[in-house]
Amino acid sequence: MGRWARLGLALCLAALWAGGLAAADEEGNQDESLESKTLSAEDQVKDRSTGTRVVAGQIFLESGKLDSQSDDAENFHSQEEEKENSLEELNSLEMSNLLNKDLEEAEIQSPVLTAIGGTADGEPCHFPFLFMEKEYAECTADGREDGRLWCATTYDYKKDQKWGFCETEEQSNKRRQMQEAEDVYQTGMKILNESSKKAQKKEAYQYLLKAADMNHTKAMEKVSYALLFGDYLKQNIQSSKELFEKLTEEGSPKGQMALGFLYASGLGVNSSQAKALVYYTFGALGGNLIAHMILGYRYWAGIGVLQSCESALTHYRLVANHVASDISLTGGTVVQRIRLADEVENPGMASGMLEEDLIQYYQFLAEKGDVQAQVGLGQLHLHGGRGVEQNHQRAFEYFNQAANAGNSHAMAFLGKMYSEGSDVVPQSNETALQYFKKAADMGNPVGQSGLGMAYLYGRGVPVNYELALKYFQKAAEQGWVDGQLQLGSMYYNGIGVKRDYKQALKYFNLASQGGHILAFYNLAQMHATGTGVMRSCHTAVELFKNVCERGRWSERLMTAYNSYKDGDSNSAVVQYLLLAEQGYEVAQSNAAFILDQKEASIVGENETYPRALLHWNRAASQGYTVARIKLGDYHFYGFGTDVDYETAFIHYRLASEQQHSAQAMFNLGYMHEKGLGIKQDIHLAKRFYDMAAEASPDAQVPVFLALCKLGVIYSLQYVREINIREVFSHIDMDQLLGPEWDLYLMTIIALLLGTIIAYRQRQHQAIPRPAGLRPAVPQQEPPPDHQPPQ
Repeated sequence: MGRWARLGLALCLAALWAGGLAAADEEGNQDESLESKTLSAEDQVKDRSTGTRVVAGQIFLESGKLDSQSDDAENFHSQEEEKENSLEELNSLEMSNLLNKDLEEAEIQSPVLTAIGGTADGEPCHFPFLFMEKEYAECTADGREDGRLWCATTYDYKKDQKWGFCETEEQSNKRRQMQEAEDVYQTGMKILNESSKKAQKKEAYQYLLKAADMNHTKAMEKVSYALLFGDYLKQNIQSSKELFEKLTEEGSPKGQMALGFLYASGLGVNSSQAKALVYYTFGALGGNLIAHMILGYRYWAGIGVLQSCESALTHYRLVANHVASDISLTGGTVVQRIRLADEVENPGMASGMLEEDLIQYYQFLAEKGDVQAQVGLGQLHLHGGRGVEQNHQRAFEYFNQAANAGNSHAMAFLGKMYSEGSDVVPQSNETALQYFKKAADMGNPVGQSGLGMAYLYGRGVPVNYELALKYFQKAAEQGWVDGQLQLGSMYYNGIGVKRDYKQALKYFNLASQGGHILAFYNLAQMHATGTGVMRSCHTAVELFKNVCERGRWSERLMTAYNSYKDGDSNSAVVQYLLLAEQGYEVAQSNAAFILDQKEASIVGENETYPRALLHWNRAASQGYTVARIKLGDYHFYGFGTDVDYETAFIHYRLASEQQHSAQAMFNLGYMHEKGLGIKQDIHLAKRFYDMAAEASPDAQVPVFLALCKLGVIYSLQYVREINIREVFSHIDMDQLLGPEWDLYLMTIIALLLGTIIAYRQRQHQAIPRPAGLRPAVPQQEPPPDHQPPQ
């Protein structure tokens, strides 16, 4: 390979590496529902490596070997691995040497910077040069009021006065404009991150809007999403689309993903699933995590692509790796999954939100010294959720009050806060260890688990796997999820105990039942690789999907819900539509609900039902009963589709058999009664009505009415089917009642007639009617103005 060819290869590699770092650049404390993370090329390669796996913060060596395998097979594999590793090391060493050599040559061959204008036009810049008793190794703007970069062409500027500009006037203006845009952007981001007041956030977006007008890429990304969702800026789909198109031309993965969303949902553009797939793919190649998540769901559900479990697994695993790495051992942030349809049926019951009055009541109890209220509020503020914002300062104060009162749970959580560290609580292994010991001595499982972590990782104490195992077992026996998770990890890795995949699987399952997201992640890895269990791509994808849906972008669910509650249905539906693309079932059903109610004006009236039908269908495929019934209703009444009783019957039957829905059973009874989409069968209709009454107490009244109507219909149908004359002609009264049956009948009629006459006479005697009696006229009360004084 020639020198120039090698130089070109080196520069390409360097450019790719730099591009990967740029793509991976993250901003602190930003809302990731607006700006998803991006992965560097190096990270994407690491995620696809099969040599090791990281589970629960520990490196898991991949091992396809079972204990029953022969030593010869193990030796053969180990020798092959050593050979491959040696080759990889040799190749990487050669590539590194080649890259270093070519970069050195590039430095030697790089063009020398020449002065433009000044007193030494065309002469090479001299680095370093001396100016004002200071050496400069690069061009500077010192000494110039216009900020234009210049250099000296000799070492001593003061002596020789030889200088020239390092850039043209046009380049200088562009650089200064970008620097000004960066300053404006940083000012806006500082206000945005440091303030929680809506007015100040709106002010921050004015700075970002100004920076976006100056073509600042990150500012354009923030502003475009704000315009799309209506966050602190007036919602404008068309303006956001134009910004997304501009960002896409510049190669922004976030812009590509968002443009794909617009084409997928048909907002501001004509819907095109093909274009959406293209933009999603480019966004994923650029490292956008939301694009990866969307593609994972599309391959899993077969939306616009051929269904492929392995492709879905690739995308979901990549996102799950980064979500799991961001999650601390507290189990991750709480995701509020509020279904609007359920909340309408049962107001306040399905949301799981705490009322403001109830929170104030708990705060009152905590101020009065109620330890349980202090611990409960501390946990709510530590994790956030249920209508309470995450606030580590208030969590620390509540835990501190309860710990001073001797509560072991508060001591343990203080230990966790010191162990993990935050802006409020400085990280301190020693302080954490003290709290963990106090709590563990009192038998608290959280303290025992924390003490186990300290011995496992050597935090403030020497590493001791036996003691770690002992404390994790104690915590796991009391049902604490952290103890179960770490115990499973120790059995998986064989740390302090013999490796046992079955035990690892057992404890990971227990921790997952408690909702620990890292337990779901570990189980997904085991099912994806077939470690300790039969390999199951489908199970692995479902578990990884669960992990991905606990990423920070899930906070958008609450933002959308609050927008809907504030009456901004347009903003809410767009947010729910993006989350629906990511595969959130609750977002799919909520978007369909808003469209079904025709509350979103940004969607044309003729498109509401077809779009609602699409999202009801996606939500139903993920097991949501109400969505399945809605699909039956849409096909029964012809909303967004043609009337199709047979398809409606199929959806009702699925809801009845799979989710035991009383509503679906009642509808099936009605369709059997009327013969809609199925052969009329009154007996089956009654059976389904009875099943509906058994499935739900709320269905008993409508079922009773339906059965009454069914009884009348059955009686009329029976009478219509038989011939009364023919029936009586076959009846022999003499044989049935005897030869004198007519005398018996006449006697019974006479007795009945006499009884009625006697009853009527007694009734007349009991009510005397004196003459001249008139009904009394009620006295009217005087009007209020003429009432006598009291």
